[in-house]
Amino acid sequence: MGTSSNTKRKRTQRDYTMGFKLQIVMAVEKGDMTYKQAQKIYGIQGRSTVLTWLRKHGKMDWSTKVRRPMSKSPKAKETPAQTIKRLERELEDEQLKNRLLNTVVDILDAEHGMSLRKKYIAKERDAFKLKKKSV
Repeated sequence: MGTSSNTKRKRTQRDYTMGFKLQIVMAVEKGDMTYKQAQKIYGIQGRSTVLTWLRKHGKMDWSTKVRRPMSKSPKAKETPAQTIKRLERELEDEQLKNRLLNTVVDILDAEHGMSLRKKYIAKERDAFKLKKKSV
């Protein structure tokens, strides 16, 4: 019932010597492994432990943050024909939505005797007139 010599044992923070840290930093900076692979291979528990070692003992400059602007969307890479097709689909969706909402308002008017459309249009017209006068 002896223990196998190649069983993985989780390490504690006190186990990491300076030589051990530098060895891992050097291997990661050379590109032999990623920091996540180093964590897995050497049984390092902390998620950011190796990253901290890289910042402290590595040769890379971590003081300046590299900002990469994210592409706004796949729309930026569209051809004009693709843009037209996409806009036509969006227009069709909005027209269907508008038709649905108009139908709902018509049903409310018929079933409940309300005239939502007239009240709303009148309020918008009055608000527009006030806005136009103030400008």
